[in-house]
Amino acid sequence: MYLIALTGGIASGKSTVAARLAERGAVHIDADLLAREVVAPGTPGLAAIAAEFGNAVLTSDGSLDRAALGAIIFTDAESRERLNVITHPQVWSRTQQLIEEAGAKDPHAIVVYDVPLLAEAAADRRLAFDLIVVVHAEADTRIERMVSQRALSHAEASARIRSQASDEERLAIADVVIDNTGTIEQTLIQADEVWERARRAVGGVL
Repeated sequence: MYLIALTGGIASGKSTVAARLAERGAVHIDADLLAREVVAPGTPGLAAIAAEFGNAVLTSDGSLDRAALGAIIFTDAESRERLNVITHPQVWSRTQQLIEEAGAKDPHAIVVYDVPLLAEAAADRRLAFDLIVVVHAEADTRIERMVSQRALSHAEASARIRSQASDEERLAIADVVIDNTGTIEQTLIQADEVWERARRAVGGVL
């Protein structure tokens, strides 16, 4: 089995690369989806968030009000860390379970862990992976994407970028950097190069 950690700042284009690797045959584990799973209604994660931040972060039906929570954590580092302490261990535990399942099903599986906050994680967690791939685009480009594609204001987009690790911190942990400032075709070529590298590592059996 070959484990790839795929990371990048918000609006860097990480999802495009993840989709390409999945299309080529990788097992895709999406940390964002797992983060939603561990705070679904009725979960210990959601109960812990409500206890920490109050019922103002819940909707009328008892589910998580992501906008209300986002308004808190994207502007306050201490609150963001309190949330991370609740959710990150649960997401990582679920990730390890899915990796084990993929390996049991296919010992030669190529697994892509699609995770936005890898640079913020403990260093020993990064050691679990054979390859760390960082998808990179400059902050101005990412802000423009969030404004045009996600209907955020410039200030909101900037705050979300500041809430994550810096570009320098992400690039410092990279084994491979995919430059996503060019065309989609150029990005996909780089993703395919990562795939071929992984195939060689598992003996080209895929």
